[in-house]
Amino acid sequence: MRRALIAASLTGGLALTGVVGFQFTQSSAQTGNGAAPVAKAAEPQLPIAHVVLFSSGVGYFQREGEVQGNTRVDLSFPVQDINDLLKSMVLSDLGGGRISAVSYDSQAPIDKTLRSFAVNLTNNPTFGQILNQARGEKVETVLQQTNNTQPATMTGVIMGVERKKEAVGKEAVESEFLNLWCAEGMRSVRMSDVQRVRFLNPTMDSEVKKALEVLALSHDTQKKAVSVSFNGEGKRAVKVGYVVENPIWKTSYRLVLDKDNKAFLQGWAVVENTQDDDWNNVRMSLISGRPISFQMDLYQPLYVSRPVVEPELFASLRPPTYNGNLKNDGIGNDPDKPTNYNLNRIEDGSVPGAIAPPPGVAGGFSGGMPGDGNGKRKLPTIDPSKGVTSSAVATELGDYFQYLIEHPVNLPRQKSAMLPIVNQEVSGTKVSIYNEGTHAKFPLLGLKFKNTTKLHLMQGPITVFDNSSYAGDARILDLQPKEERLISYAIDLGVEVEPVANETKNRIIKVKIDKGVIEATHKVRESKTYNVKNRTENDRVLLIEHPYRPEFKLMKPEKAEERARDVYRFEVAVASGKTASREIVEEQEQLNQVSLSNTDDNTIRVFLSEAVTSDKVKAALREAIALRTKWAATQQDIQHKERRLNDIRQDQVRLRANLKEVPPTSEAYKRYVKKFDDQETEIEQLQDTIKKLQENEYAQRKGYETYLSNLTIE
Repeated sequence: MRRALIAASLTGGLALTGVVGFQFTQSSAQTGNGAAPVAKAAEPQLPIAHVVLFSSGVGYFQREGEVQGNTRVDLSFPVQDINDLLKSMVLSDLGGGRISAVSYDSQAPIDKTLRSFAVNLTNNPTFGQILNQARGEKVETVLQQTNNTQPATMTGVIMGVERKKEAVGKEAVESEFLNLWCAEGMRSVRMSDVQRVRFLNPTMDSEVKKALEVLALSHDTQKKAVSVSFNGEGKRAVKVGYVVENPIWKTSYRLVLDKDNKAFLQGWAVVENTQDDDWNNVRMSLISGRPISFQMDLYQPLYVSRPVVEPELFASLRPPTYNGNLKNDGIGNDPDKPTNYNLNRIEDGSVPGAIAPPPGVAGGFSGGMPGDGNGKRKLPTIDPSKGVTSSAVATELGDYFQYLIEHPVNLPRQKSAMLPIVNQEVSGTKVSIYNEGTHAKFPLLGLKFKNTTKLHLMQGPITVFDNSSYAGDARILDLQPKEERLISYAIDLGVEVEPVANETKNRIIKVKIDKGVIEATHKVRESKTYNVKNRTENDRVLLIEHPYRPEFKLMKPEKAEERARDVYRFEVAVASGKTASREIVEEQEQLNQVSLSNTDDNTIRVFLSEAVTSDKVKAALREAIALRTKWAATQQDIQHKERRLNDIRQDQVRLRANLKEVPPTSEAYKRYVKKFDDQETEIEQLQDTIKKLQENEYAQRKGYETYLSNLTIE
C-alpha cells in the first residue's frame, strides 16, 4: 500500500489538525452522483502515540488511528493552541487516501463585531456615552423622585447628552444631563436622576441584546471544533501531527564521588503532561537542541485599511491587437514557454506543497520508533548491577541531540514524571576553585568534570555525593561530549587564600612628536600575589581564577593553565599543612597625548628629563621652548608699553582738570602745559613702538605655530 503524505489546502493555506480532547466521529462523504451518505458504525479514536519534547517551549505530538472509507474526523482543541496548529500541523493518510477538506470555526475580532451594531459597546462605554450613541431614538425613562414637580416616567426622543457645571457648595462640579424631546417640548434631565431607560424601538432593543451576546461569547474559553475529511477506500491508518506550546523538559543529575576519585553520573529527565489526554504507551523523544519557535496570529481574521480611490473617467478606446511570437507560432513545444503541469498529483502519488515532518522527528511518519530508519536499532548493553538503568538511547540528530526513550511511557494528564537518561562513570578530578569575586577568603570545593558519556548533557542541577554523603549542589550548563567544565558544590573551609595587590608601576617607554603633539607611551605594570594556606590533612590542587582583561598582557607566569571567557585559571598545588603563593603580573601600554601649544614649560621639561626621549626629540622640544620664550617676551613688552600708555592717558585727565582751574598767567599753568606737551610726544612714541611690537609678536606666533604643525620626530 502506498503511503501519501498529504497537506490539505484551505484556499491555498496549510492543512489543519486538532490537539487535545479528540472526539472522533465519521460519516461517509457524498459521491459524485449524489448518493446519500452512509453512517459508519465504529467510532475509532486517535490517541497520542508519539511525543517529541524540545527545550524551547514546544512539543511535537502525533496521534495515530484507523479510518475506513470516506470518513470525517471531528476534533476539538483549546483556542490558545490554534495558531500553533495552523502553523505546524501535518496530516498523513498511509492507505493511499487523500484529505478532501479541513474546516474549523473562524473568529472575527471582537472590536470589529461590536462596531457593527447600532450601539458600540467597545471600550466599556458609560451610561451617558451609550445614550449619546442612540440620538434620535425614542425611549421611556424612569426617574428618581427628588421632588413633586418631576414626573416619575418620561417618554421622548434622545437629542443628546451634554455636560454642565453646577455649583455644589463653594465648588463647581461637572454633571451630565440627558436632553429629551417630549410631547410638551424639550426637557433636560440630570443623569444621576435617571434610574432606567428602555428603547421603544424593537430593532434598537434587539441590537443592544445582540451586542451583549457577542460580549458574552467572547469570554468562552471552551475548545473549538475542527473537521478533517479523509477520502479513500477500505480500512487504513492515518496520522495527525502538530507542534504546540508545552513545558520544556528539564534535567537533573546525581554525581557520586568515591575515595578513589572515581565519579559516577546519573541523569534524569523531568517531563510534564499538560495535555487533556493521558499518555498511554507513547513513544517519546527528548530533543536537547533549541529550535527557533514563535507564535503568529493565523486564526484571528486580520483586516487592513484600504485607501478610497476616486474613479477616473476616460473616453472609450479602440481594442488593441497584438502580433504573435517571432520565435514560435504557438504550436508545439516552445522552450521559452512554461509547461502546464497537473498540480493535483505527481507521479509518486504525493501532492505538491506537502509538508515535511518538523525537525527533531526522526524517521518521518512511518511506523515504528522514530530514528530507526528501517524500523530496527541496536540497543546498548546495560549493566543491571547499577540499580537504575538508563531507559534512553542517545543519538545525534543534525545539529540537535535526542534521547529516544526505549520503553513506552505511560503518564496520566496533568502529571509529571522522571525518566532515567544517563547512568555511567565519568571522568573527574577534585579541585578547589578560588575566585575573589565569589568569596574573598575561601575557595570552593569543586570538580574538573569531563563529559566522557558520549552524550550531550543538557543544563541542569547536580546533587553531589562524596563518600556516600551529601556534599552539596552544583549547576552545569550545556556540555558537549568530551568537553571539560568546572563545577563547584561547597565552600572549602580548610583552605584560606589572601589576595595582595602590589604597587602599580607606571613608566614612560617611548616619546615622540607628531604634528606638534607629544605622544608618550606609558607601560603600566600591575601585580597581585595570592597567598594560600592549606590547613587540611589532604593535599589540595587550587585553581585561582584571575580576571582576564584584554588590554593587559600576561607577563608572569607567561601562560595560564587555561583561559575562560572572563578569567585566567592558574593551578597551584598545596601540600597538607603547607603554604604556597602565586604572583600574577600584567602589563598594559597606555598612550598619552599632550599638545605643545597648550602645555607649560615644566611639563615639557619632564619629557626632556626622561632617558627614553631621543636626542632629536629633546632638540625639538628645546627649540619649541626657545621660540615660545621669544614670543612670550614680546608679549610682555607689549603689555608693559600698553600699561605706560594707559598711565599717561589717565594723568592727562588730571592735567586737563588743573588747566581749567588755574589762571593762564600762573607758573603752574605753564608747567602743566609743558608736561602735557611732553606726554603727547611720549604717547606718539609709545603707539609707534606698540605697533612694531605687535607686528613682531604676530610673526613670532605664526612662526611658532608653523614650526609645531610641521614638527614630527620619532
